[in-house]
Amino acid sequence: MSKILLVEDDEMICDMLSRHLQRRDYKVIVATNGDESLSMAESEQPDVILMDMNMPIMDGLEATRLIKKNPATAHIPIVILSGHVMHAHMEKAKSLEGGADDYDTKPVNIERLLGKIQAILQK
Repeated sequence: MSKILLVEDDEMICDMLSRHLQRRDYKVIVATNGDESLSMAESEQPDVILMDMNMPIMDGLEATRLIKKNPATAHIPIVILSGHVMHAHMEKAKSLEGGADDYDTKPVNIERLLGKIQAILQK
């Protein structure tokens, strides 16, 4: 069973994504802000991180950069989730500056997101 760290501050989105992922036999652990995601990524060693971009305390882009800088977590693939659909936002998240492995938009299309997760896990 693959483990996913879901980093999301919106309770409704978190609940919806968690239920969809669990139904497909993923173990889901949750962090509610970017700062929390740093310690959870290191202690839990998830197979994939789904990272909201806009959160309190520390945004997802900064958390992604710090996770990728840490040798203990740098190997963990990260998919940024954001309501920003402009191409520039996607490229920034996936750039060397952003460090994300992929990007998906909100509202989440669960089938598309599952396809991205599967592709990452098969690498």
